[in-house]
Amino acid sequence: MSILETIVTLWKGFPGRSHEFTVGAPVSIASAASETALQCQSLSKSFDGVAAVTDFNLTIRRGQVTALVGPSGCGKTTALRMIAGFETPDHGIIAISGHPVAGPSVNVPPERRRVGMVFQEGALFPHASVAQNVGYGLGKDERRRRRVDEMLALVGLGHLRDRMPHELSGGQQQRVALARALAPRPEVLLLDEPFSNLDPGLREQVRGEVMAIVREHRVTAVFVTHDQDEALLLGDVVAVMHDGLIEQADAPETVFHQPTTRFVAEFLGTADFLPAKATGGSIESEIGAVPNPSGGDGWARLEVMVRPDCIECIPVEDGTGKIVHREFRGAFHMYRVALESGATVRCLLSHTQDYPVGTRVDVRLRDGHSFLPFADGVALSASSGLAHSHP
Repeated sequence: MSILETIVTLWKGFPGRSHEFTVGAPVSIASAASETALQCQSLSKSFDGVAAVTDFNLTIRRGQVTALVGPSGCGKTTALRMIAGFETPDHGIIAISGHPVAGPSVNVPPERRRVGMVFQEGALFPHASVAQNVGYGLGKDERRRRRVDEMLALVGLGHLRDRMPHELSGGQQQRVALARALAPRPEVLLLDEPFSNLDPGLREQVRGEVMAIVREHRVTAVFVTHDQDEALLLGDVVAVMHDGLIEQADAPETVFHQPTTRFVAEFLGTADFLPAKATGGSIESEIGAVPNPSGGDGWARLEVMVRPDCIECIPVEDGTGKIVHREFRGAFHMYRVALESGATVRCLLSHTQDYPVGTRVDVRLRDGHSFLPFADGVALSASSGLAHSHP
């Protein structure tokens, strides 16, 4: 099925609504009383015997923006297409505002799910005007024109209502796509990497404009991206996918600073892992120690995680580390430091701390920062208190 055919399927069944939508004041796009807008339970989907999504579980509160992030091929878009109704789950249940739309005995078609979709490339109808694109799928009465006017005012494009898609910039096309997705008042808005085709400067501008509208009007949204920084910036909740399932879903700060698995730690930002050993009540690494939250010591692989902004590299003539690589990043230098054991860590310092390769340094934690212990690739505790002792 082509993109245009898919959109036709999605929007064909949406009727115009009788209640008014006021642009001037923030209102909830969704209308159901339930606090849970979307619930996915144990979803799985395979293609030709190859699993794309396995045991996918996600619950989204009304008005919440969830960033679904992960590497290419992890199942993000397949999960989104199952929610929209373009793919049928092999197993599992999907409910929107408490109403099942997919499951063992139900499969509600896309046009009846009250779900809006913004595609990666906008996918506007090329031979329809801006107003006709936004109004597609709405009723044919006076309410249709009023709703189109409201949506174009919402995205700041009322003056372009008669333009054709090819006469718009990439950012304007994406705002038209957003207006079209919101016009039928969906319960859930799905965005599949909608800014990835824009140039970096325009991407930041359009992303800010679109997300300002989503947040101002408390739209419940699932935003798919492979950009880690974008996910941390936009999501009230960041859900990290790997091999078809969600490894961790939590507030951006929690997922970044307290990752529950080694994959999450390495995927979101830059992380180094140093070998460690359990000694008494602590877990000791080459550059510091952390209390042992479990008290055990029977793991095959014990490590501590540290991020580059967590550590200082202090030039010392007989330092225990040596700078072996330096990257200039404008306002910062990223140094790679080899420790006495041969292990390396990365250290992010201001551009004013300009040290040549070969400089001997001591490595220590910055005040207020900490290590996170991992055993066999899983965090021992995502919230344990840490104590540092420089050797």
